[in-house]
Amino acid sequence: MSTFVYMTRCDGCGHCVDICPSDIMHIDKETRRAVNIEPNMCWECYSCVKACPQNAIDARGYADFAPMGHKVRVLREEEKGTISWRIKFRNGTEKNFESPITTKPWGEYIPKLAEKEVPSNDDLDSELLYSEPNGLNIDTGLPKIDKTSFKQGVYY
Repeated sequence: MSTFVYMTRCDGCGHCVDICPSDIMHIDKETRRAVNIEPNMCWECYSCVKACPQNAIDARGYADFAPMGHKVRVLREEEKGTISWRIKFRNGTEKNFESPITTKPWGEYIPKLAEKEVPSNDDLDSELLYSEPNGLNIDTGLPKIDKTSFKQGVYY
């Protein structure tokens, strides 16, 4: 479901441009409003939808579950701790979903993480994931495979 912008709601703040991981949200130079320049390349992460303070970005659903003329509205409400989804179909039928925001403080909901050190800014900026390099055996090195074993059909 790619995103689209309601031009009358958008104020051109650029939050969607800053957060879009696929770099397809841009500010149009003439209208000074956000626009999805490549809807078919949308990752469907909805980061732009959630980040928009004006609620100016909606998602287009796929025809197999939401026919043309429908609207999908997403609203992130920090004070309530929820993300709400509303699908309004062409015939006026609405379906509403509400989920808790699952971003939690470090170690509060995963007890083993509470025992670990809080990551430094360098750790957060690193390309490595939490359990790397230990989980990938990078420190100890990967096992060496003897090339002669390939000839004999033995791979362990």
